[in-house]
This record gives sequence, C-alpha cells and structure tokens, in this order.
Amino acid sequence: PPKGSGKRKNNTVYSDDSPTPPVPTLAEQLSYLHNPRPFKNPNYTKNVNRRTKNLKAVLTQEREREKNERERRRQEREENMDVDGKPAEGIPPEEDMPTYASIEAPPSVLPQRRYCDITGLEGPYTDPATGLRYHDKSIYELIKGLSTTAAKEYLSARGVNPIVK
Repeated sequence: PPKGSGKRKNNTVYSDDSPTPPVPTLAEQLSYLHNPRPFKNPNYTKNVNRRTKNLKAVLTQEREREKNERERRRQEREENMDVDGKPAEGIPPEEDMPTYASIEAPPSVLPQRRYCDITGLEGPYTDPATGLRYHDKSIYELIKGLSTTAAKEYLSARGVNPIVK
C-alpha cells in the first residue's frame, strides 16, 4: 500500500495519566496526515491494445507519413495541371510542412559564447601564455600554477590545437 494510505495507530502516551486526551493543537486539527491519500483512479482500466514504441519506430512512422503526404500532394498537382504542363490557377504552390526530422535553424547572429576552461562558467578573459580562458582572478592564479601538460590537456578538451608558449 502507498505511504499514508492506511489508518495510523494512535501511540500517544499522555503525560498526566488522565483518561481524557488533551485538546489537539490547531496544526493537528488542520493536518491531512490522518486522511487516506489515494493516488490512483479505482475505475482505471489499462488499454491492452496499446503498445509502446521506441524512438526509431516513431521516427520511421513520421518519415512514412511525410513521404505519403508528399506523394499525395504531387498527385493532386498532376491532376490539376493544364494540358501544357503549367499549374492551374488557384492552386497554391508547394510548401514544405515542418516535421520532427526536417526542422532546421539558421546560424546565430550573436557571437559564440566563451566559457572558462577550468570551471565552465563564462570566461571573458584569456591567459596570453597558455591560451586558456578563465572566469576571474582566482582561476587565473590557478592557471599560472598549471604545468604545460595540464594546460595542453585543458586546451585539447576544448578542441583547440594546444600550442603553449
């Protein structure tokens, strides 16, 4: 059973040994802890015909649907063509319908953000000797104490050809 669903046992021991319990506090009066907390609908029945699909199956179905839609549009265009091969008037030109696999974004017009090679925070500064980017002066002190091999490893982790002067 779920936590808090059953009735709680009253293990209260009264300090004055009187047969009448003390008056509950306002917090105890407003508490919902003693109420059962059902979290499932008792009338719910599982649909046995529904199967879960993995991402590969979903993407395959999406591509098939997209292909069928393009084919249907192409056939409609061919049926509505004039004799000379020009599209009939009143038919809108073909427009690409965006799908999960076809959505593309243009490159950003903002400059690429620079991050500290040590902490991963924004790194507005660059050490001239090693080329490592750093966040603040405490990180700069750490970079000054690095060996050349450690600096090369940090640079290669960023994907820069490590040339340490």
